Amino acid sequence: MAIIHITTQDRWKEAKNKGHYDHESIAKEGFIHCSSLDQVLIVADNLYKGQEDLLLLLIEEEKVKHKIIWEDLYNLNELYPHIYGVLNLEAVINTYLFKPNPEGTFQLPKELK
Repeated sequence: MAIIHITTQDRWKEAKNKGHYDHESIAKEGFIHCSSLDQVLIVADNLYKGQEDLLLLLIEEEKVKHKIIWEDLYNLNELYPHIYGVLNLEAVINTYLFKPNPEGTFQLPKELK
């Protein structure tokens, strides 16, 4: 099964240079936030509205070296996948430019629909 992480193009370039992807949320919360395909637009519209430099990382769960836990940490009545450690690059099976529409909200790339 695939999960999705929203990141910036610069952060992804940095990850490719380092050989792994990390995020400041690891230091703050102990994990990298991810979403299912059904959840990603809600997350994007709430947290990234209008942001232009985004990428979606499509991640194959079975290839992730660190533990993934699906949990509802914020009492949203929905489980979200969290990667407890850095993300190994070979688990990222594709990336997609993720541009907002003129209103600032997002739509899934055609390849993911």
